Amino acid sequence: MSTCPNLLYVRALASTNKYLFRYKWHFLGGVLFVALSTLLAIFPAQIVRYSFDLVGEGIDLYHLYAGTKAQSGVYALFGRNVLLYGVLIVTMALLRGIFLFFMRQTLIVMSRLIENDQKNEIYQHYQSLPLSFYRRHSTGDLMSRISEDVGRVRMYVGPALMYFMQLVILFLLIVPLMLMVNVKLTLYTLLPLPILSISIFYVNNLIERKSDEIQRSLAGMTTFVQEAFSGIRVLKSFVREEDSHRQFALASDEYKQKSLSLNFVNSLFFPLILFLVGLSTIITVWVGGQEVIRGTITTGSIAEFLIYVNLLTWPVTALGWTSSLVQRAEASQARINEFLHQKTDIVSRQNVEKEIQGDIVFDHVSFTYPDTGIQALRDVSFRIRPGQTLAVIGNTGSGKSTVAALLCRLYDVSGGSIQVDGVDVRDYALTSLREQIGYVPQDVFLFSDTIRNNINFGLDQPTEERMLQAAKDANVYDNIMRFPEGFDTKVGERGITLSGGQKQRVSIARALVKEPGILILDDSLSAVDTNTENAILASLQRIMANRTSLIISHRVSSVKLADEILVLDDGQIVQHGTHDALMRDEQGLYRALYERQLQSEEA
Repeated sequence: MSTCPNLLYVRALASTNKYLFRYKWHFLGGVLFVALSTLLAIFPAQIVRYSFDLVGEGIDLYHLYAGTKAQSGVYALFGRNVLLYGVLIVTMALLRGIFLFFMRQTLIVMSRLIENDQKNEIYQHYQSLPLSFYRRHSTGDLMSRISEDVGRVRMYVGPALMYFMQLVILFLLIVPLMLMVNVKLTLYTLLPLPILSISIFYVNNLIERKSDEIQRSLAGMTTFVQEAFSGIRVLKSFVREEDSHRQFALASDEYKQKSLSLNFVNSLFFPLILFLVGLSTIITVWVGGQEVIRGTITTGSIAEFLIYVNLLTWPVTALGWTSSLVQRAEASQARINEFLHQKTDIVSRQNVEKEIQGDIVFDHVSFTYPDTGIQALRDVSFRIRPGQTLAVIGNTGSGKSTVAALLCRLYDVSGGSIQVDGVDVRDYALTSLREQIGYVPQDVFLFSDTIRNNINFGLDQPTEERMLQAAKDANVYDNIMRFPEGFDTKVGERGITLSGGQKQRVSIARALVKEPGILILDDSLSAVDTNTENAILASLQRIMANRTSLIISHRVSSVKLADEILVLDDGQIVQHGTHDALMRDEQGLYRALYERQLQSEEA
């Protein structure tokens, strides 16, 4: 319970204060409307007290003047006063409704604006972080930060602050008024309220804990179903439908049991509130009745106290609820801050922006992956001149893909340097460097969109001619045109509707449509047959004639047309030369790879 008085001073939540300052007019307007709506809730209670007392006095006077002409005057005056008080109460209720509307339109709208800003800030920060960050964190964890955690923080800057302010203002205004009427009745009336707040706090924590368990159970079940549907071919080919259904039934039953448990706790929530509110009302009537008998208060005071009790009930109930919200928001904001405080080390030193010609130099480059500690490259040096095609070949794990990642500056070298046109890649502006590189990664990824939008992904202003030419150069145009919707065909999640070779060729078209100064193909022909590979290479030869190209592959057939070939083994260059020169070295790794692959194709 000690959390609430220090709502704005919770250490982790202090980082949300910048948003409150950004939307200070929403916040200050909300405070004003909370105060006005609270005042208009209190005044009717006093009018009700006057009305009750007036009714008692009016009845006494009416009987006192029984049988006289003054009786009708007393009746008329009594009627006018009751009508006046009734109109005042209705008017105040309408005004309070208006102010409550504006209260939510300021504070709750402010919380939604903060939620939007925070999500955008987190998403933008995510995109600035290096690949090593994504290798350490799961996608589900990243998603929960930007959805569930931000949602919990919104509940703090919106409902929690609103109800807390409402409670503070109510207590500051109502409790002194109650004490002025009768101290004893005030103490007895307020006695059940702290018990109510503490009870709600613990019950709400129990509800939230069970809700979290349900969310985790649902997430696990959703992941299981998604994997089952994505791998439905494997599941059917291994005849594991019954086993899969049994596992799903177990997960579904666990979800059902947890949902029933939560429903049981929720069933206790409102009866608990009603019981404690009813207890407070009974105490007010009982003690108030005794005070009326003693003559210390009037019956109107009992009615006034009952209204005060009802006014305080929800804010006091919300005190336990908001305490729980603040605790959860603090934990969520701490998780968000953990990510926001992580900074990328991939930053430009001089922000050089220039058109790249494609003169690439690796100067004694070494690299160790920061998250695994695996050394991928050891003292690698080579040069690719503008317009030249260099191929990098080697066994799996030899460091081929690392060369591409370093050139795109997805990572920074651990030792040595990489220059492009005589400028260290660390001095280029990241956007300028990457915009001029066409990169086809080893792991092809297509977005759940049309083929058209996937090919044009890297262009701000795509043209039909460039897209069609890129598709033809990647030897995928004819395949696309066979689809009923052509380039407007949806590729499905991760391109599931396309074959492996089609996905690779669409990915190649996506790189070619940029007309980059440097083209990198990272094992991008592994899923196509030999004939398609030769057709693509023939098309690419024309394209690569005018730009620097880097072909990375484990297949000799993909690299033999390159101007020069690097052979990597365990992160080191073991051979360097043309295809013919490397073939003459009978003991070399290149010759061994060529013969092994030739034998595999013949088999």
